[in-house]
This record gives sequence, C-alpha cells and structure tokens, in this order.
Amino acid sequence: MTKQIATLGGGCFWCTEAIFNQIKGVEKVVSGYAGGNVPGHPTYREICSGLTGHAEVIQVTFNPEEITYEELLIIFMTTHDPTTLNKQGADVGTQYRSVIFFQNEQEEIIANKIIEEVQPYFESAIVTEVSKLPVFYLAGNDHQNYYENNKEQGYCNFVIVPKLNKLRKMYADKLKA
Repeated sequence: MTKQIATLGGGCFWCTEAIFNQIKGVEKVVSGYAGGNVPGHPTYREICSGLTGHAEVIQVTFNPEEITYEELLIIFMTTHDPTTLNKQGADVGTQYRSVIFFQNEQEEIIANKIIEEVQPYFESAIVTEVSKLPVFYLAGNDHQNYYENNKEQGYCNFVIVPKLNKLRKMYADKLKA
C-alpha cells in the first residue's frame, strides 16, 4: 500500500490538524512550518513574530486508496477561509496564510484545478498560495495533537469546535468511525 503526504496551511495548525485527524484514510497528521526565508529550524515564537516567512502547516499522511489528494484538497478548501490574505479569524499574519505546498507537477496541477472548481462557491477571490514544498520543519511536541490534548482550552472551544461541526455536517461520509 502506497502512502502519500499532503502539506497544507489553513491558518492555525491546531485547527487543520484537528480536522484532518477525523478523515477516513488519513493515517497521520503532524504540525509544523514551511515556506520561510530564514535558515535553520524556526521556533514557534519566531514563527509567531511573522518575521521568518514560514506558515503554520500540517503534513497529512494518507492512503490514496481510501481518500484521494483531490478529496483532501476539497475538504481543506471548504473548512477554512481561502479568501482572506494572511488571516484566519482573529489570527493575522503571513504565518496564517492559506497555502498548498505541492511535491510534484501533478500535485500542482491538481491544486490549481481544485481552486478553480471551488471558486464559484465563494463570494471573494480565493487567495490560497500554491507553491513547491520547501523544507518542512516539525513543530514541538506541545503542538502535536493539540486539540485532542487540550479540548477544554478556550481556543479549542471557540475556534476549533465550530470548524469540526462544519466538517461533520459537510463530510459525514468521509469521517472515521
């Protein structure tokens, strides 16, 4: 069985990680950083400054026999706001940009195709960046499985739970049992 990896940034990685952990065919989701212009492994504090150019991203390891790259991208594009530049809700800065990092030409073609297909469902233009995957840096352990480990925290209740409710409503057939 071949596994594939998708690298996506949809604002805070705690939100996107929580969403993709619910999807059938997704075997692992890890939070990290990509797309910066400062050498070396950035820290969370440096990322939050907005000065490194990195985005908060997740890497989704999935089984393409259970869920396709296209299906993952559609879920991604419809569970965050791809029309706000460098912003998701109250989170503002380049680290919160909407981005799809591709690993090859086929993924780039698919990403652009999906953006074109979902654009009519949004009133504003989609600003999701589509870029070649640079180095991926794993975030610290305190950022992995954040929602699962911190469900009672305010951010989880006010920001992540509504996104999960939207996911459950829109994609009930794609959720793990």
